[in-house]
Amino acid sequence: MSHHTETLVIGAGPAGLTAAYLLSKKGRSVTVLERDPAQVGGISRTVSHNGYLFDIGGHRFFSKSQAVVDLWDEILPNDFIERPRLSRIYYRGRYYAYPLKAFEALRNLGVFTSAACVASYLYARLRPVEEPKTFHAWVRNQFGERLFAIFFKTYTEKVWGMSCDAISADWAAQRIKGLDLGAAIRDGIKRSLGLRKRTPAGGPVIKTLIESFRYPRRGPGMMWEAAAAKIEAQGGHLRLDRSVDSLSYDAGTGIWTVAARRADGSRETFTARNVISSAPVRELVDAIRPRPLSTFNARALKYRDFLTVALIAKSDKNFPDNWIYIHDPSVKVGRVQNFRSWSPEMVPDADHTCLGLEYFCFEGDGLWNADDAELVELAKREIGQIGLIDPADVVDACVVRQPKAYPVYDEEYAGHVVTVRRELERDFPTLHLVGRNGMHKYNNQDHAMMTAMLTVENILCGRRRHDVWRVNEDAEYTEAGVSGADAALGSERLVPRKVA
Repeated sequence: MSHHTETLVIGAGPAGLTAAYLLSKKGRSVTVLERDPAQVGGISRTVSHNGYLFDIGGHRFFSKSQAVVDLWDEILPNDFIERPRLSRIYYRGRYYAYPLKAFEALRNLGVFTSAACVASYLYARLRPVEEPKTFHAWVRNQFGERLFAIFFKTYTEKVWGMSCDAISADWAAQRIKGLDLGAAIRDGIKRSLGLRKRTPAGGPVIKTLIESFRYPRRGPGMMWEAAAAKIEAQGGHLRLDRSVDSLSYDAGTGIWTVAARRADGSRETFTARNVISSAPVRELVDAIRPRPLSTFNARALKYRDFLTVALIAKSDKNFPDNWIYIHDPSVKVGRVQNFRSWSPEMVPDADHTCLGLEYFCFEGDGLWNADDAELVELAKREIGQIGLIDPADVVDACVVRQPKAYPVYDEEYAGHVVTVRRELERDFPTLHLVGRNGMHKYNNQDHAMMTAMLTVENILCGRRRHDVWRVNEDAEYTEAGVSGADAALGSERLVPRKVA
């Protein structure tokens, strides 16, 4: 069976659905192919388990781009709630503010450990590593070896699966800002001696940890399910359970032929003038026939994966955090999501709680391949170990694996991406890459949406008017186009890079 459409979109995540929504709104013919047999949203979907809802990671709805905010409101006009934001660090039985407050951290660590941290800090200042090249060396110079080991080493290595001795110092310098241990110690002494001036009554209160964010009342999947419904209402088509097997382009006619396979083995063929892909670059290039010369480069791209173990417990142990970073080296869990604090509607039973324990891993490693029952037991054991809930109170659980959650920025990735991009743009003028995995860029949800919005403008005007690769870059995006694109999304989301 063959179907024709003007634009074929591969992937029904935020980027793919944004593109399809805007094209169908303009009356253009569009079809979306999604591999998942039941859900849209990609990594921004909301999983339902026995009435409990949980996010794959956390997805705050915040953007500096007014165009993105307006589109969220257009797609989901009446279902956003305002939620207080709180996240903290857990380390050996104590909680620390995030972003880290140095004096609080020293106080929580206790007299002896604090003294050792201060001594380590002073030693590092007197005997710094000359021209530090690694994350480890840079942080050690700034805060001392002891604080590095407590607050920087464990979590960084959990998330990225890389030694801190293999990560570039440049990343540390960009990422860790505004934390001055020496200033914090001086401030603490002034406080204890009553020498620090109080904020005048009625004066401004600077908020750091507590702020608010918008969130769909039943999770981010609500947004993308609404977008899918609107696409179909506007005349577009959405096809779930379609894995793209092959793509071929006829330069003479300008027509793409795309073959898709369903789980039952049946196949369909689609033809289109434009293809928008949010599929992982590695998979997309591997599916093009004949294979591009840059297939080797695409296959060299790597990804970091993670899984969530959701624990449902009959417990009144509530805590206010939306999520907690777990820096404790004695457990494998890296982050804990508290779904009730994201939205009360995520947890239907008032006397229950639902926590998502996130484990960062690589697809195919021991954690990834572990049985669900084994992972649930691990999560129960570790949640008891860190004291958030009693494992005996857990009444239900669910495991969700998320492949290709984060593109890996190794020392060779940039060259590979450039090579792939140049060949695809040269040989396939109507193939457009969008989104996090589609561009192998560590895009936020709003970044992904903006790449789709600019791509739609390119298709509508018949040329690559906008360079979508400028979204989420250090360089300022200065080209006029979609409202807010010029500056709002022109700052790079930081990803560790290996030592050169």
